[in-house]
Amino acid sequence: MVQYDFSGQVAFVTGAAHGQGRSHAQHYAKHGADVVVTDIGHNVETVPYDLGTGDELDETASIVEDEGQEALAIEMDVRDGSQVEAAVEEAIDEFGRIDILANNAGIESMAHAVEMDEMTWDEMIDTNLKGVWLAAKHVGKHFIDRGDGGKIVSTASTAGAVGIPSNAHYVSAKHGVVGLTKTLALELAEYDVNVNCIGPTGVDTPMISGMTEAYGDEVLEDIGAMTGPWNVFGDGGMIEARDISEAYLWLSSDAARYVTGIYLPVDAGFLAK
Repeated sequence: MVQYDFSGQVAFVTGAAHGQGRSHAQHYAKHGADVVVTDIGHNVETVPYDLGTGDELDETASIVEDEGQEALAIEMDVRDGSQVEAAVEEAIDEFGRIDILANNAGIESMAHAVEMDEMTWDEMIDTNLKGVWLAAKHVGKHFIDRGDGGKIVSTASTAGAVGIPSNAHYVSAKHGVVGLTKTLALELAEYDVNVNCIGPTGVDTPMISGMTEAYGDEVLEDIGAMTGPWNVFGDGGMIEARDISEAYLWLSSDAARYVTGIYLPVDAGFLAK
């Protein structure tokens, strides 16, 4: 593991109750950051698997504390600007500052574009794109007001670079995250804020297991037959959340101080096929 030093810094992680977000929170804490962990705390109607609960969010906070760092757990719906603003203000009241925004929260569902209902489309875009913007907006304002820079890292996807059947809403949102990242990087550069996003391939998390349970292996295999295996190594299986966390750490560190506006695939060769 590469050693970073985030001592004295505060990371604000969305979607932190489990999966990739929990991994990111733990990794930031391992390297000295205090961590604000947020998640919705309840299910969403169009999502066919369980989202993070309040109890799971508290567990993530305990994991941060076990690493010797301070944690603040806040239930927050990234689709709601007032909730996001309030959570950012609470974090600043608690710690005095935010240095890193880990824009991780996201959902997944499946339907052919011509058969999809509007609620499924809207909840996807609101969570996976609008939610990324809202968090960046409110933390970004803090970075500007504070005047000494900051880091914003968002989770896009390989779906931010290619089309995937039965995922028009998800693909559209993730392409949007890439475009938002590039634009924010230009808008916030004068304030020494780095803005980047990561494009994971399939990651072994509760999202994937929940999708498999909801739709069945056969449906996911049909998608796999059209897009190929998750990665080009070994049996083509999924990568681990820690692989994405390591990319988050690098983009949040001084080692990447001149890296901004990029889409960084962590995809085990998926996009090279």
